[in-house]
Amino acid sequence: MNEQQLSVWEFMAQQSDKLLTQTLQHIGLTFISLIIAVVIGLPLGILIARRKKLSPAVLGLAGILQTIPSIALLGFMIPLLGIGAKPAIVALLLYALLPIIRNTFTGITGVDASVKEAAVAMGMTSRQVLFKVELPLAMPVILAGIRTATVINVGVATLASYIAAGGLGEFIFGGISLNNTNMILAGAIPAALLAILFDFSLSRLQHTNLKKLKTAAAILPLLVIAFAGFYFIPSAYGGKLTAGFTPEFMGRQDGNLGLQSKYGLKIHTIVISDAVMYKAAFESELDVISGYSTDGRLKAYDLVVLDDDKKIFPPYYAAPIVRDDALRRFPELEKTLNLLAGKISDSVMTDLNYRTDYLHQTPERVAKDFLVAHNLYQAPRGSQSGVVRIGSKIFGEQYILAEMYAMVIKGYTDYGVSTKTGLGGTKICFDAMTNDQIDLYPEYTGTGLLAILQPAQKDIDALGGDRDKTYRYVKAAFEKRYKIKWLVPIGFNNAYALMMRKKQAGQLAVKTISDLKQYLDR
Repeated sequence: MNEQQLSVWEFMAQQSDKLLTQTLQHIGLTFISLIIAVVIGLPLGILIARRKKLSPAVLGLAGILQTIPSIALLGFMIPLLGIGAKPAIVALLLYALLPIIRNTFTGITGVDASVKEAAVAMGMTSRQVLFKVELPLAMPVILAGIRTATVINVGVATLASYIAAGGLGEFIFGGISLNNTNMILAGAIPAALLAILFDFSLSRLQHTNLKKLKTAAAILPLLVIAFAGFYFIPSAYGGKLTAGFTPEFMGRQDGNLGLQSKYGLKIHTIVISDAVMYKAAFESELDVISGYSTDGRLKAYDLVVLDDDKKIFPPYYAAPIVRDDALRRFPELEKTLNLLAGKISDSVMTDLNYRTDYLHQTPERVAKDFLVAHNLYQAPRGSQSGVVRIGSKIFGEQYILAEMYAMVIKGYTDYGVSTKTGLGGTKICFDAMTNDQIDLYPEYTGTGLLAILQPAQKDIDALGGDRDKTYRYVKAAFEKRYKIKWLVPIGFNNAYALMMRKKQAGQLAVKTISDLKQYLDR
C-alpha cells in the first residue's frame, strides 16, 4: 500500500503544473456556474415564496433538470453552444438551481409569521421586510442550498473535460482509458478535497451568528467571483493552431507524449471526447485532432490523416480476445469467431463506421448487412448450451464488431449471447474481462501492448512497429499473464492518427506531422 501511495504522490508531483492548471479550471467552472445559479435561483426562490401558486411548477421544472444524466445534458448543450466552457457552465448551473431555489423558498416561508407581522406593524415596506427580516433569518437555510449546489458542481465538473472545458476530469478519464490508477487518483483526490474544503467552509459560514453572517454575506459574492476568475488564468496562452486530443491520447507514448518526445511538437492543446472532436474540427473550432485511421467521420467531415513520418503509432490490428476458461466452456467459440478473420479491410471498416457515425444507422443493421453481403449470416438457432458474454468499448466500431460476433455465435452455435456494450475505455473493458464479467471483446494489438502490458521501451523498440511481431508478442504475453487468448486478427488496422481539415492542410502545405511541426515553429 505504501509503495502504491508513494507512486501516486510521485506522479502528482511530476504532473504538478498540469494538475495546478486543471485544479484552477475546475474551481473556476464550479464558481462561474454557481454565481449564475445564485443570480437566477435566489430571485426565483423569492418569487415563489411570494406567489406560492407558482412553486410546484418552478420546483418541478428545476427537479426535472437535475434528473437528466449529466453526460446527456452536456450532449444536449453542444448543438446549441458548441464545445468548451459555455456548455459546461450552462449544464452546471442547471444542476445547481434546484437546491438554491428550494432552500430560498423553504427559508423564507419558514420565517415565523408573527415576526413578519411585527415588522409590518413597525411600518416596514414589503421590500424592507424581505431584506431586513426574511432574508437574514432565512440565510442559514439559503446557504445550505448554496453549499449543496457547490458540492454537486465540484463532482459534475469532472465531466467537463469531455467537451474541452478542462478541469480534473482530464486526469480521471485519461486514467480510465489508459488503465492507469495513478492518473485516476491524480484527478479524483484533488476533486474530492475541493468538495470537502468548500463544504466545510460553507458549513462553518452557515452556522455562524447572525451579525457575522451579514458581514460574510456581503463578502461572499466577492470571494465567489474571485474563485470564478481562476478559470481564465490557465487560458492565458495560445498558438497558431489549436489541437483537440482525447484523454487517452494525451497520456500515451503513442500519442501526445510521443509527439512531444519524437517530433518535438508543441501545440496549444485542449482535452476533448472523441464523440465531439471530429465535428469540432469540421466546424473550425479545432485545427488538429487525434483520431482513428478507420473512423467513418474522416469521410463525413472531409478530414485528412497526416503521415506519421517518424512512426510513433504502432500497428493497431483488431482481433477478438477471449478468456481461456470461456474457450473451454464453449468448444465451438474460437472456430465461430474466426469466421470474421481477415474479412474486414481498412476501407471496409471505414465505410461501416461511416454508416453508424454519420448516416446514423444502428450497429445491428450495419453488422447484419455486412454478414449477409459476405454470406456469413445465418438465422439464430436458439439458446440451449450456455450464454457467451460479449463486451465492447464505447465507440461505434466496437458496437458493430460486438453485434457481428453476437450474430455469428447465435447463427452457428447453440450458445446464447449476452452483450455488455459501451464499457468505457480500455481499463473498464479489460477489468470486466479479468473479473469474469465478460468472456470476450474486440481489442487492438497496439492497445494491448502499450495500455495493458506496458513493457519496457527497449521491448517496444525491438518490435520495430512490425504488425506480426507485435501480434505474436501480445498474444504470448496475454496468455502467460492473464490466461487470455488473442484469436486471428479481423484484418483492419485502426491506428491512432493526427487529422486536419483537408482544405486547411492544403492551404498550409501540411502533409506530415513533421510538416505540422515546421509550420508551428515558423
